[in-house]
Amino acid sequence: MDFSRDAQTAAWCDTVQGFMDQRILPAHADVTAALRRGEHASEIIETLKQEAREQGLWNLFLPDLRDNEPGTRMSNLAYAPLAEIMGRIPWASEVFNCSAPDTGNMELLHRFATPQQRERWLDPLLAGEIRSCIGITEPDVASSDPTNLETTIRREGDEYVINGRKWFTTGALHPHARFVIVMGRSAGEEAEPHRRHSLAIVPFDTPGFSIVRNLPLLGRHALEGHCETLYRNVRIPRENLIGEEGDGFKLIQARLGPGRIHHCMRAIGQCELALELMCERALERRTFGRHLADYANLQDWIAWSRIEIDQARLLCLNAADRMDREGAKAARGEIAAIKVVAAQLQTRVADRAMQVFGAMGLTEDTPLAEIYRWGRALRFVDGPDEVHLRSIARAEITLAKERRGAGAAYLVPDY
Repeated sequence: MDFSRDAQTAAWCDTVQGFMDQRILPAHADVTAALRRGEHASEIIETLKQEAREQGLWNLFLPDLRDNEPGTRMSNLAYAPLAEIMGRIPWASEVFNCSAPDTGNMELLHRFATPQQRERWLDPLLAGEIRSCIGITEPDVASSDPTNLETTIRREGDEYVINGRKWFTTGALHPHARFVIVMGRSAGEEAEPHRRHSLAIVPFDTPGFSIVRNLPLLGRHALEGHCETLYRNVRIPRENLIGEEGDGFKLIQARLGPGRIHHCMRAIGQCELALELMCERALERRTFGRHLADYANLQDWIAWSRIEIDQARLLCLNAADRMDREGAKAARGEIAAIKVVAAQLQTRVADRAMQVFGAMGLTEDTPLAEIYRWGRALRFVDGPDEVHLRSIARAEITLAKERRGAGAAYLVPDY
């Protein structure tokens, strides 16, 4: 198992890091100020998007891009360090057309869209002309078990009628958001539980679709929105269904695997930034006649952060490598593991850094509060920790059943 970067990947890392240093970091203060004013800084970001695309830094996340599609065909393993670099600035991934939830939706449509759906929805996404959302989670049921989902997608003649309520539909308030891929029940109790749901494309201008409110995460509203949305007799044409009726679970699992690991790649970049800031602060600040870096407990925080970040990175690269070799389905266990590890790591490292910064770490003068906030949210995004832990445990128990008794030779009776 060799995760060392080849010459091509190293060159891409240098190029992306150079773009971050020369173009994105100088704009970061202006973009952040605009976001705090409630503005999207669209002019700045669109200019940077055009520059990134001209330099070939576009759609880096999609390994199976076709020759006629814009972007750079790159493996998951090669993309991992690039996503880590992007993750250090919250809005940077949009510049490279590599931001969630669009990446997952592009993966989904790239694999399963009809020619008509490709032309109307996928091509503009790949071009960075529009943004999109995903509507899965619901406020009235435990969405960690998607068989609970109550939103309905019922066929009536040549149309589907959608009724229900979703929330945490991320990106719904982005000025370029144009559609949501919604998951809903399309069959009754007579169908097998994992064949009852379907996925459908709902344009934002469809009558009956509305945004109820923007939900704050730990007291802070994201400008792009984590929204509660309402579907009241939303009628869409039959051709807006993705795949066949009952394919919802199969399709959503195909979408979530890559999306989960992309979150983890960016999270590792945020942890690296938090560690760097922690070390710099510890070297600058003095208490009781000594620099903070001289205290053993702070040295332990720094050391544990380095160890845990490197562990998480190796786990992430291992999952990416298996995805490249065997597909996302085969790497399901590895993806679940890094999803749990990365989210919990992010809050731990951010918490240590905030403690070193003192009360300043709670303010918006540093990125630490936002890193912590998003790390805590990440423990729910794309499935809560408990669901991933359960799937890992079930896989281990299945293996144990298959080799049951094999460990008996290692037991030494005391007689």
